[in-house]
Amino acid sequence: MATSSEETTWKQITLFLLTFSSVIVCALLLWPFFGAIVGAIVLAVITQHPYDWLATKIRNRSAAAALGLALVLLAFVVPGFFLAQNIGKQAIAVVSTVRNDATQEKFSEFLGGHPAAASRVEVVSNSIDPGHAAQAAAAYVGSKIGGLLGNSVRLITQLVVMLFLLFFLFRDRSLALTFLHSLLPLRTEESSELLTRVGDTIFTTALGRLAVAGVQGVLIGLAFWVLGVPGVILWAFTTAVMAMIPAFGTLLVWGPIAIYLGISGHWGKALLLVIWGGVIVSTIDNFLYPILVGTRLRSHTATILISILGGIALFGIMGVILGPVFFTIASTLLEFWRARTGNSSIQISS
Repeated sequence: MATSSEETTWKQITLFLLTFSSVIVCALLLWPFFGAIVGAIVLAVITQHPYDWLATKIRNRSAAAALGLALVLLAFVVPGFFLAQNIGKQAIAVVSTVRNDATQEKFSEFLGGHPAAASRVEVVSNSIDPGHAAQAAAAYVGSKIGGLLGNSVRLITQLVVMLFLLFFLFRDRSLALTFLHSLLPLRTEESSELLTRVGDTIFTTALGRLAVAGVQGVLIGLAFWVLGVPGVILWAFTTAVMAMIPAFGTLLVWGPIAIYLGISGHWGKALLLVIWGGVIVSTIDNFLYPILVGTRLRSHTATILISILGGIALFGIMGVILGPVFFTIASTLLEFWRARTGNSSIQISS
């Protein structure tokens, strides 16, 4: 009898080790497409309600998923491609503007009126060997050409995989949710609550934060256009990206541009930009964000800020979503533990 029990124990241990090893191998296989997986899940969550409406009009699940995927392409991917092209052109134009004679003359005039800054610039310029710098720059560019090509191929691959997964998340969402429920070592009501909160976090972080960031980008873009700042689309897009960081993200863009305007002698424009950026652009998210996400906003602003910054530091740009998601998972599981041990009570929706 003891021998049978020992045999059963060893079989369980072996089964655990085999399962654990296979899960690790699968994770390693999926890791190169981690960004595509996250992107597909985020798009599926933020387009859930429009797709549900579309699915009621088209009964065939495959046809509805294909049409939904086509609409996502038209709404996000195609405009993103042309936006990237325009941003590249404006980046080149901004560099040309900074290097032209008029800008250099204004910079020289500024240094002439500020001897301390001029001396520091002179120290830096004297420490640079032009010949060595040119050779180093050429070597750097040459070493990065292959990397740029490789990154382009990887980007296209990630995009294709993301759209491929999105199609099946549209078509087989109920199967995916059932599979997740079966994997979670939780009670049925707890699994439902956890997945609901994770979905709400993705929705509020992605759609709410992206929508607010887009509005902030448009507002600051209008200011740049009125003030004659070169590369309006480039800086507006950069502001929208930085606005994903709550509280001070937009300041990291319009602040240096205001300083540039001041150095260039346009102190009036710099002051107007500071007023517009500080009073309107940097504070509008305090009003728009709660309106857009409504009751789905469950985390404190400080928690969101820390989770986004920590997520970016750990996962890169995907951390904007993953940081708040992991915070939500951790806080929800802690609530479950407190409820089970009787330290506090929570209401779990079925």
